[in-house]
Amino acid sequence: MNFNSILQNLPEVKGPLQKHLPFKEKLKWTGITLVLFFLLGLVPLYGLGVNALQQFEQLSIILGASFGSLATLGIGPLVTASIVLQLLNGSGIMKFDMSSQEGKKRFHALQKLLGVFFILFEGAIYVFLGGLLPTATLDPATYRMMEFLLVGQIALGGLMIMFMDEVVSKWGFGSGISLFIAAGVSQEIITRAFSPLTTSGIFAFGSSQPPIGKVWVFFMSLMSRNPTGAALALAAILATVIVFALSVYAQSMKVEIPLSFGRIRGHGIRWPLNFIYTSNIPVILVAALMANMQLWARLLQNWGHPILGTFSGNTPVSGLIAWINPPNLVEAIITGGFAPIQLGHAAVYMIFMIIGSIIFSIFWVQTAGMDAHSQAKQILSSGLQIPGFRRDERILEHILSRYIFPLTIMGAALVGFLASTADLMGALSRGTGILLAVMIVYRLYEDIAKQHMMDMHPALRKMMGGSE
Repeated sequence: MNFNSILQNLPEVKGPLQKHLPFKEKLKWTGITLVLFFLLGLVPLYGLGVNALQQFEQLSIILGASFGSLATLGIGPLVTASIVLQLLNGSGIMKFDMSSQEGKKRFHALQKLLGVFFILFEGAIYVFLGGLLPTATLDPATYRMMEFLLVGQIALGGLMIMFMDEVVSKWGFGSGISLFIAAGVSQEIITRAFSPLTTSGIFAFGSSQPPIGKVWVFFMSLMSRNPTGAALALAAILATVIVFALSVYAQSMKVEIPLSFGRIRGHGIRWPLNFIYTSNIPVILVAALMANMQLWARLLQNWGHPILGTFSGNTPVSGLIAWINPPNLVEAIITGGFAPIQLGHAAVYMIFMIIGSIIFSIFWVQTAGMDAHSQAKQILSSGLQIPGFRRDERILEHILSRYIFPLTIMGAALVGFLASTADLMGALSRGTGILLAVMIVYRLYEDIAKQHMMDMHPALRKMMGGSE
């Protein structure tokens, strides 16, 4: 069996037989998949004794993971596979013709194969390098067997998440990766804002420990006349609200290109190009890259080769990994611990986020069929053209390139800026997570509204990119 036959025979979730799925059907499968994802996070790994990965709480949220459960890997392997393929494609080492159906199919098949590899690889890394370990009291033979059993459970959960992502992509709204991230981030923000429990899991009121929820911390600090505590809680809440508002506003910004039907005079539409052209994809990839760098930095430190930097507890204290870990400038100013070097640290982190978002955004446009050439073909295939210009793909591509490339750069830069700003201001969740949640929910709303409109007006399906 050659490599091409392996790619062609990979297991996959079959798409629906009908060309157009009803709104209720898509909503049903999206809801079912989301419930299953949460259930995976509630099922603990059998035989788990030591869970050293609990210290990477922020990492787990960004990856949609729940360390120590069947959802230990989250969407990490899938995103890592996407990063690798994009780098290979963007560098010219591997070329995929994303304008053809065959090229897209080969790209997705190879991405799935890489995803399976990273599922097995990361599962083995977590277990055999000490992140997740069996009970230490077992005899050596049983201990080794339990290690392989843990790897098998982690891999099983990773494969289930991979196929759940396919279910959402083919039967639901948006993508499973985005859905799982949004669910995890939303859960964290609500918990950190309103949870009345302490970090030890007891009811905060009547105890000597502060609650997790910053809203309760704010009011309790006011009542106890603690201005520092109230200011810190208020700063976290305001930072979250500000980033939310700016993200929603940026998502609503569009450049609309007037188009007309070539054979029908007086009828036309406006083709929208979002200011944040590549949506949440660049920041997902940057977050995954940072998560992998943090994980490898920890592993290299444990091996005695801290090439990427060192940790003190859960906090990076030196090396590259420390410089790309954001300082909380607002907290430092309020508590009086501000130092000038923190401004340089903040600048390095912000530049890293912005440049990383721009690079991944450019790669994504080329691999996802969002470039000017692909968009021009889609417009012409819909029977549309720009009024006053000949119906020619090259002309349309030239006009679209004036808008798409600048939007790709500026939108990605804004995404990186907003994500880093939220981190530097100490928001309720990592800036990347907040931005992802807002953008995913906004895009999901647009998909649902589009689907509902096509159900109400079937004639609009072809014009809006749907199937008849």
